[in-house]
Amino acid sequence: MSASPSQVSGCPAHGNVDRRKSAAIALKNTQPDLGAHWVKSPSIAKYILRSKHARQAGAGADLVTFKNPEQAPVFFLDGELHAIKRRKTQRFLSPKAVSQQHYLVMRKVTDELLAGFKTQGHAKLEDLSFSLAVEVVSEILGLTNSNQAARVNRIQKVLASSISNAGDGKLAKVWQNFKRASALGTFYWFDVRPAIKARIKNPTDDAISFYIEEGYSKFMIVIECVTYGTAGMLTTREFITMAAWYLFEDQALRQQFLAGDEKEQVTILMEIVRLEPVAAMVHRRIDEEISGIAEHPLPPGEKYGLDIRNANIDEEMVGECPYAVDIERAKRQSDSGKFLSFGGGPHSCPGWQVAIHETRIFLEQLFLIPELTLDREPDISWNSQLGSYELRNADISCKR
Repeated sequence: MSASPSQVSGCPAHGNVDRRKSAAIALKNTQPDLGAHWVKSPSIAKYILRSKHARQAGAGADLVTFKNPEQAPVFFLDGELHAIKRRKTQRFLSPKAVSQQHYLVMRKVTDELLAGFKTQGHAKLEDLSFSLAVEVVSEILGLTNSNQAARVNRIQKVLASSISNAGDGKLAKVWQNFKRASALGTFYWFDVRPAIKARIKNPTDDAISFYIEEGYSKFMIVIECVTYGTAGMLTTREFITMAAWYLFEDQALRQQFLAGDEKEQVTILMEIVRLEPVAAMVHRRIDEEISGIAEHPLPPGEKYGLDIRNANIDEEMVGECPYAVDIERAKRQSDSGKFLSFGGGPHSCPGWQVAIHETRIFLEQLFLIPELTLDREPDISWNSQLGSYELRNADISCKR
């Protein structure tokens, strides 16, 4: 099979064109938190991410405290507590878990969703991708004792209320807090509570069983579920839709994806997420002096916004032709292919393999459907709370 222009090395005129879908809106909206230093250099960003003196500082993590830190979500922990928690929970997201346990759920839910799509003949791609992401994360957590369709709707309301701005005015904030509390209460009662009850009687190999064994309060179990949801459901929904958009648009890339083995498919997806990382910037506070950003070294204790998008197209890190989808790039650069797409260091995304493989499984099956078409390219908006793009109204259809 001949190579796509987007894969050929040597930067052909049409192979290194910046075709990133979210570049313009990200450029307009991406900036570090107030008071944080903007880090665009990949070498400095990697140094900060990997430093043992760096602490999580995004999404208010450096401002949140927990009565019992041992039960706090791993996102909010640092140092030894973070390392212990990550070691204990990583088994739910390991390559072995993906291949032996989660794969079955990914394939089963994909088959169910696409069977419904083929029956209807049309769907919104982001709805399919969100349903898949919800079910995969639900299986990892252990949220499996409630109605699937209703659970998707309840989780959607919880996450939407958690990441939306209340707007101006005291009344708006009161109303937003009421919606959040209502959504969380409904989610707990119909989804989390029955899962806890079932696992007290019969523990299984999932996160909720682990939380029960560790003595977590019901409230902290709900917080863990919401944290997993934000990290594993919302981001995966956007990436599946984005990757599908690339494959719809580029016939040669689509053909290579479908003809490739698992490794080649993963490599293609890793190149797409490099160009279109859902998280545009991550923040760290580091207790050591940092040089190379300002005229003079910056003192310990400063906060830094690490520009993932800029680093991922910097030739210093990714090599020549940074805008091309190049399956040989990682090998040439002696990189795993993640670059900074999933952060780095102790707080790198623990579930990245889950996200990549559910995307791979879903898209492979989707693009095998005869007469599949993208009837409407998605609208792109920006979520300022998450610092990421959102894709909506991606209408797809097939022959019924």
